[in-house]
Amino acid sequence: MSAKWTAADVPDQTGRVAVVTGGNSGIGYEAAAVLAGKGAHVVVAVRNLDKGKEAARRIEQRHPGADVTLTELDLSSLASVRKAADTLRAVYPRIDLLVNNAGVMYPPKQTTSDGFELQFGTNHLG
Repeated sequence: MSAKWTAADVPDQTGRVAVVTGGNSGIGYEAAAVLAGKGAHVVVAVRNLDKGKEAARRIEQRHPGADVTLTELDLSSLASVRKAADTLRAVYPRIDLLVNNAGVMYPPKQTTSDGFELQFGTNHLG
């Protein structure tokens, strides 16, 4: 293994289920793509399903035969978190990897639909 950890260092993930929050862009997208390329079934959990579909398409193009699905998840809404958890629990007997990538940083002063400050509600409660 090199001093810098790269996608080449990720072992085979065949048979594993990975959930990646915020997997439609940035670090979350790269994590989802690498895991899919290593054989994991990847669930990309996103707020915007259209952006999620585009990310899944890019992953499948990058890794033909990749096993990628989407689930809607808005971490600023506890109802959305519960719904996504119920959906995942109903479909998958287990989750092997959870990449908690989604979050917000220094947003304008706002509150979530549950009444929490947006950054706290999204990054810590969701």
